Amino acid sequence: MRLDKWLWAVRLYKTRELAADACRLQRVKMGGQEVKPSRTVKAGDVIEVRQEFLTRTVRVLQPIGQRVGAKLVPQHMEDLTAPETLAESARRREDQWLNTVHHTHGRPEKRDRRLLDAFLTKIRERNSL
Repeated sequence: MRLDKWLWAVRLYKTRELAADACRLQRVKMGGQEVKPSRTVKAGDVIEVRQEFLTRTVRVLQPIGQRVGAKLVPQHMEDLTAPETLAESARRREDQWLNTVHHTHGRPEKRDRRLLDAFLTKIRERNSL
């Protein structure tokens, strides 16, 4: 089973092309070494996948060739990523969302008001902690 196809099948990447590009850009490692998209995956392999705010470590339980539903992914992959790392990644994603500037032209619309309300709610929740 090809690595890029397996990464796509277990939903680590939305498309197989994105999985192959990640391999080419050296964002995927096996045994501490960068790998090509054509690398063969077998049960027991440990793969490190560097994504935007997170480096995930997963173990291959079963190589598969077709994309599976999200509920079936744990049968084919074991996530070894530390919970602290996942929490830090979620916090960084939230910070990015909160720091995004939304430019509008003219009078705010209903959608703009909802975004502003969501933003202010997040700020209030953070300050109350």
